[in-house]
Amino acid sequence: MPHLGLVTVVVSDYDPAISFFVNLLGFELVEDSASLTTDGRPKRWVVVRPPGGATGVLLARADGDEQQAVVGRQAAGRVAFFLHVEDFDAAYARLAAAGVQFVRAPRRESYGQVAVFADIAGNRWDLTGPAQ
Repeated sequence: MPHLGLVTVVVSDYDPAISFFVNLLGFELVEDSASLTTDGRPKRWVVVRPPGGATGVLLARADGDEQQAVVGRQAAGRVAFFLHVEDFDAAYARLAAAGVQFVRAPRRESYGQVAVFADIAGNRWDLTGPAQ
């Protein structure tokens, strides 16, 4: 069965984005390789993903004004990504203590617990956990 391999998050710079995803969120750095743009300029191919996850996040440095304009606004201010955890309370406490900026406090919904946080670029993510 096919699966979603990668999603792209456009960032201003690679290293701060890697630090956010690896050091604060606890993702694994899967790949950080030198690469080239289609017109031959240097770039990096940077992939992070949650431990044990199948889908990775490609951290793509903005290239030009048009791409820079979408950094942090890939979903026009809506939640763009959903990070599911089994122990919501522990994950929320760990992320908050690590300095992750939560923009909406935890709440209970019919599908489970949820809190909204912003990534290093400003994109919104739902941290979700099972209903209790």
